[in-house]
Amino acid sequence: MKQVESVKRIFVLFLGFLGLLLQSSVYAYFWFKVYYPIVSSTRISADGYVFGSGLKLYFRGHLLVLAIYFVLLVFFSNTYGGLKIGYLKSMDLFLSQIFALVMVNILSYFQISLLRNWLVPVIPMLEIFIVQLVVSFLWAVCTNRLFHALFPARQMLLVSGEYPVDDILRKFNSRQDKYNIVKCMNIKDGLEEIEKESLLRYDAVIIWDIPTQDRNKLLKFLYAHSIRVYLMPKITDVLVKGSTQMHLFDTPVLLLREYYLKIEQRAIKRLVDIICALLLIILSSPVMLITAIIIKLYDGGPVLYKQVRCTINQKEFKIMKFRSMKVDAEKDGVARLASKNDSRITPIGKFIRACRIDELPQLFNILAGDMSFIGPRPERPEIIKQYMETMPEFAFRMKVKAGLAGYAQVYGKYNTTPYDKLKLDLAYIENYSVWLDFKLMLLTLKILFTPDATEGVESSQITALRNTEDK
Repeated sequence: MKQVESVKRIFVLFLGFLGLLLQSSVYAYFWFKVYYPIVSSTRISADGYVFGSGLKLYFRGHLLVLAIYFVLLVFFSNTYGGLKIGYLKSMDLFLSQIFALVMVNILSYFQISLLRNWLVPVIPMLEIFIVQLVVSFLWAVCTNRLFHALFPARQMLLVSGEYPVDDILRKFNSRQDKYNIVKCMNIKDGLEEIEKESLLRYDAVIIWDIPTQDRNKLLKFLYAHSIRVYLMPKITDVLVKGSTQMHLFDTPVLLLREYYLKIEQRAIKRLVDIICALLLIILSSPVMLITAIIIKLYDGGPVLYKQVRCTINQKEFKIMKFRSMKVDAEKDGVARLASKNDSRITPIGKFIRACRIDELPQLFNILAGDMSFIGPRPERPEIIKQYMETMPEFAFRMKVKAGLAGYAQVYGKYNTTPYDKLKLDLAYIENYSVWLDFKLMLLTLKILFTPDATEGVESSQITALRNTEDK
């Protein structure tokens, strides 16, 4: 098993390196053919102004330019998941590559312009991007097909507890190219029987909500026999994962303490919020103006929809969004989440929700300090009360300021269950860093173009708020 995994890893690294090399080769061709002649030339205008730097590069200079491009490509491809061959579907892999290429090419354009001391033509950079899109598409499709042909789906055993397995089966069955659940067993079948079964024909074991004592014994057994384990964590597991390891004595000590942002972290986070909010308000002002006019012309109702939400320490504030529902969407006064194919959403509302345009007014909430760019999404007081009746740990996510985007939005969906969203939000809180905020900002750009991230919740998910935590 170890040898197979090593071969698989080497194979993925090779294919990833090959893809990066192909993309860099496209850039290298245009650099030598188009951009270097522009950078190395000079032109004097009629009024005597000199355009161009006349910069002359030799082998090491060219190598540095291409190396910078390659390193940027590695960084953004890794950030957006553009190297996860076999892990992501082909189109998701291609989409990740697109975002990486957009970011790298924008930075490279300004780098070349700095070398010239003036803006260089944009058209060649667009040509680079188009060629790279073709290369990237072919690379994503071919490498994924080759990977799955050589390495078939993992044969897996699912071990469950008292709760139904429908949800977890649905998740794994959505990726049958990668996972194949051969058999399901319940912890009531007995640990001894489960251990015997796990040694037969399986590449991995999924542990889904079994009592902690049984889980610990099973984990030790599987670890001792080098069997891969996919474990669905509980709230306490997420908290422990974010703990600090200490070396006070001759035994490991894990420190879990009251969460708070250090003063320098709060200062940096607030500064980033102010700068980014101001820039985005300026850049998106034409879009906001057009959206406001269209909403007003559609039914004559209010353009903005203000709603009471909760932020840090359950402090209430009024969030602003472009109205995407009918004026009387909640005329009965009952607070409820938007469901899939919700009839209350207007045709214009469907579009602005899909494109996330309805969220733009929240930039003013960020500027006012009610929200941050990154953090748990703010919920309504009524919804919070409803969740906390069956899930008291929901209060943990309000240890930080609410955010326009967050961990749960990047790695989950709109219709991810509240319990799973809570675990994702706690993973962010317990592992906070300035770099994590920056990474989530970059990844947020990607989910703007992911349709299933805007789906409504199923009606069964609204009522089933809690399904896995031990009593």
